[in-house]
Amino acid sequence: MTCYRLPAALAALLLLAAPFAQGQTTADEPVRRPLPERNVLTEPYQRAVEQGTRAADGRPGPNHWVNRPTYDIDMRLLPEERRVEGTARIDYQNNSPDSLGILVLALLQNHHKEKVHRLFDAHTLTGGMDIERVAVNGRELERNESARPAYRIDSTQLVVRPPSAVPPGQQVELEIDYRYRIPKVGVLHGWMAERFLGNAEFYSDHGDYTYSVTVPAGWLLHGTGVLQNPEAVLGEDVRRRRQEAYQSDEPVRVLQPGQRATPAGADSLTYEFRAEDVRDIVFSAMKTGDAGDWNWEAARADLSQDGPTDYTRVNAFWRDGASLWDEEVSYMQDGLRFLSDFTGLEYPWPQMSAVEVGSLLGGGVEFPMMTALSDYRDAEPQALYGVTAHELTHMWVPMTISTNERRFGWMDEGIATFSEGEAFKNRYPESDRQPHVRNQRGYVRARTRTGIEAPIMRWSDYHDREVDYSVASYPKAAAMLFALRGLLGEDAFTDAWQGFMNAWAYKHPLPGDFFNLFEDAHGEELDWFWDAFYHQTWTLDQGLTSVENTAEGVRLRIEDRGRAMMPVDLTMTLENGETVERRLPVDLWLRGAREITRTIETEAPAERVVIDADRYYPDTDRSNNVWER
Repeated sequence: MTCYRLPAALAALLLLAAPFAQGQTTADEPVRRPLPERNVLTEPYQRAVEQGTRAADGRPGPNHWVNRPTYDIDMRLLPEERRVEGTARIDYQNNSPDSLGILVLALLQNHHKEKVHRLFDAHTLTGGMDIERVAVNGRELERNESARPAYRIDSTQLVVRPPSAVPPGQQVELEIDYRYRIPKVGVLHGWMAERFLGNAEFYSDHGDYTYSVTVPAGWLLHGTGVLQNPEAVLGEDVRRRRQEAYQSDEPVRVLQPGQRATPAGADSLTYEFRAEDVRDIVFSAMKTGDAGDWNWEAARADLSQDGPTDYTRVNAFWRDGASLWDEEVSYMQDGLRFLSDFTGLEYPWPQMSAVEVGSLLGGGVEFPMMTALSDYRDAEPQALYGVTAHELTHMWVPMTISTNERRFGWMDEGIATFSEGEAFKNRYPESDRQPHVRNQRGYVRARTRTGIEAPIMRWSDYHDREVDYSVASYPKAAAMLFALRGLLGEDAFTDAWQGFMNAWAYKHPLPGDFFNLFEDAHGEELDWFWDAFYHQTWTLDQGLTSVENTAEGVRLRIEDRGRAMMPVDLTMTLENGETVERRLPVDLWLRGAREITRTIETEAPAERVVIDADRYYPDTDRSNNVWER
């Protein structure tokens, strides 16, 4: 098993580090190349396994725990002032074995505050979030940097020191009054433990939310969760078409530009929502009526297609001019069905929505039960489906399987990019586009162009350049998953892939858990793979030096020119039309060899020999992978 140094308590949000011991070779096989380092079982990890918080096979242990917040939030949206004000009441359940002396809440709007540290421009400065009152168990706290009880604001964090530590198994009640000016995108999020620098996205525990948003009359609001009072906030015709859509397999137009979505007469409306088992919430507010230009289309999606009906509701909101969005409901239906099957974990929530945001984003951004996407005005239809599938995958990772993108962006962005490719192949089986090959080429070309590459395992907010983070977390991480499938085989990969999804739903997996679970499915250690491609920036370059048809069979000389190692997967087409496939194990390279010679018995001479014919592995130079007579 691959094992990593973890703090003894191994709480769900803790730090990962990886000590190694140098790999060994025998005396009669001297090292002629760098070898990957071996991971060792550390005492803290062993203690954690013994305590049952994590298991050595990559799954949660029997004593694994996750803290649980419950939110009750009342907000008021003031569009003319571009301002949100609200009160949040939070019950925080301490399920850990430790007493909590401090509580940390996220103030993501402080990314837009003057003089706050961030990795790139915030585009608009709003002054951030104003915290007007903080109370713990009914006792108001003063703002103080060191006293107890008190609270302080540290960049994008609100740090609360309660009057006394919260014991294991107990709850603490917080109440916070706040307000902020709306930047180009305004969002509300829950708890997390690290500063938000603007590069990686969001991270928090799962919880239940009851929230309300008061808006001026005529404004349509859609958010995470289920609308609890449609009769009070939606007009009769809109309610009727909405209900029709949610019972239809075909998209139904609920609202068109110029139509009013809300009842006439009231000066304001209060939308009430309920969301369960989500990491945070988001809402989108749209002006309707004579000045409105929004389309709303909806339908239901059958997630299982196994006979018994198991539906979720899908909604798309877009403005005229975003013509590709006419298919967005269909794209979401297709993507949710495919991903429920592909992950082995059915989409868990009662609705999913997509909102068009013009050219504000270069692609999309995910939130629980909702994604915001560009209009894709000048793109091909397949591009909108691709980004939809990518963002839908995020409903699984990190929204259900709660990974930490602040540290390990590859765990959700790499998985989403890989799954996007799978969904694309499923919807467009005749397309010449090869998403996984494009991911391989993307990261190889980026390295070739710049001469610089960052390790996948580098913490997301610690990359020197944004392009380094992007390449490591998206195309390279996806390419490594494709390589892992080629290495393990379809069945073992699927068992590990779906096992990871199901084991870590509503929990916080770390890279070591992912690695160990895949090793458990494979039945062998994969230290050499994780080290070369995740911890290092080693590259793969296998090549055929010579091929000779002999009386004993086909004699092959194969060179391994890179530092990274993989098995040699050979496909030979023989003179008699037969195809022969052989795998030469990676152990040959792990002994330190740079070149190997093997003779493979065949019934006829070889006409053609190819290394990695299925293109699973990220070989940097495929020109030397093919020999033809």
